Amino acid sequence: MKSKVENQGVKMEKQNKKSSAQKEEKQGITEKKSGDFSEWYNQVVLKAELADYAPVKGFMVIRPRAYELWEDIQNYFNKIISRQKVHNAYFPLLIPESFFRKEAEHAEGFGPELAWIENKEESEERVAIRPTSETIMYDSYGKWIRSWRDLPLRINQWCNVLRWEVKQTKLFLRTREFLWQEGHCVYATEQECVKEALLFLEEYKKMAEGLLAIPIISGEKTSGERFAGAKQTFTIEALMPDGKALQMGTSHNLGQNFAKSFGITFLDEKANRQFAWQNSWGFSTRLIGAVVMVHSDDKGLVLPPKIAREKVVIVPILFDESRQKVLKKAHELAIKLSKFNAFVDERDGYSAGWKFNEWELKGIPVRLEIGPKDMEKNQAVLVRRDNFQKKAVKISAIEKELSKMLEEMQSDLFKNAKKFLDGNIAEAKTWQEMKGMLDQKKMVLAPFCNEAGCEKEIKGETTATARCIPFGQKKTVSKCVKCGKNAEIKVLFAKGY
Repeated sequence: MKSKVENQGVKMEKQNKKSSAQKEEKQGITEKKSGDFSEWYNQVVLKAELADYAPVKGFMVIRPRAYELWEDIQNYFNKIISRQKVHNAYFPLLIPESFFRKEAEHAEGFGPELAWIENKEESEERVAIRPTSETIMYDSYGKWIRSWRDLPLRINQWCNVLRWEVKQTKLFLRTREFLWQEGHCVYATEQECVKEALLFLEEYKKMAEGLLAIPIISGEKTSGERFAGAKQTFTIEALMPDGKALQMGTSHNLGQNFAKSFGITFLDEKANRQFAWQNSWGFSTRLIGAVVMVHSDDKGLVLPPKIAREKVVIVPILFDESRQKVLKKAHELAIKLSKFNAFVDERDGYSAGWKFNEWELKGIPVRLEIGPKDMEKNQAVLVRRDNFQKKAVKISAIEKELSKMLEEMQSDLFKNAKKFLDGNIAEAKTWQEMKGMLDQKKMVLAPFCNEAGCEKEIKGETTATARCIPFGQKKTVSKCVKCGKNAEIKVLFAKGY
């Protein structure tokens, strides 16, 4: 029997679907980003054809436009991990129940989220659909690793996971099933383990800022927010326009807990048997949701050029008497600009203005307009999607100017997002200051005792969570913003997704 909360969640999700479907009939985004942010976000995702709701509650359909973004993220990151000698592999979807019992903290942390499948054969134990792959992968690691010569072992997999805890679907951000990458590495020493956990976190930061144009804050999670079973958890955090923080990626020093549970040992160079040290690291398709929220506007999706598969749409301005001549030139330009995946929109029955709106909605970074008057001047008009700046450019210089425009757009998107982040981080010395800043949708840096009970009280009174202990801060003795006990660190708090 469903609880009142679950029934309310189902009802709200159905209302969201109905509302989105009704507004889908109208061209363009009908809600402002500065208004109902959640409804604006849903409309952008649906109308830009990134995703759709699935028939089963809590699931989503990732449409081709969004899957292309995910593929480009994969392509980018596969090059990074290849340089670090990480190899891709694939492990089973189903995990035996006994595997979860081997590491108690991990089992407790993921227990409420597991989706179980009962085996038809009584002789077999029941299995769960993977919420994460530590246990199934480490069972194999225990068989494969024998000597220090087998280390380090660095493996990554791209897969889907299932966590049965979502009460209300939010496309890309809160779904029961999502796609991700998860790296799992094994080392002879903790020093090497932590070094590479931080290395992969730094690669996440470079990807978020360089590819997605989203500024982040790096740090370590508090004990209360640490990954279940980990000794340390490191994170990159971003701030969304509605004042909520979004965890963009994490890496973990798993210590030797899993090695002891799964028998991952090795003979060292002196023939002594040792337990291995492990780390893991991952990010998910929620990165796509972050891109939508941070960069998009009231007209629809805005994509940073580096992540956009198709960077240029060519819209010919057509009249009967010059139609063929203009179309011919448009296709010549598409070939000339093929490295940008330029394409021509020559659909009949739609005005140029309608096409402008269509591709603005779907986030193509640059629009190239060309008509008979442009051809007389041997030029075309380039229009940036983010700020709608227009520039008439000679055909001979079109490739160079387009490259420059895309670079400037990528840079400006990051600068604007960085300005927003910097302008919405505040420091609090008292509890009243902190509550007021959180109500103003700020990320708040405050001295904190790092005790789980105090952290729980802060969350209970404000719904804000400890996002991270930012890297690079000097330890100073102060008073915890909540309980008044000694505090040697400052922690970043925010309401989050």
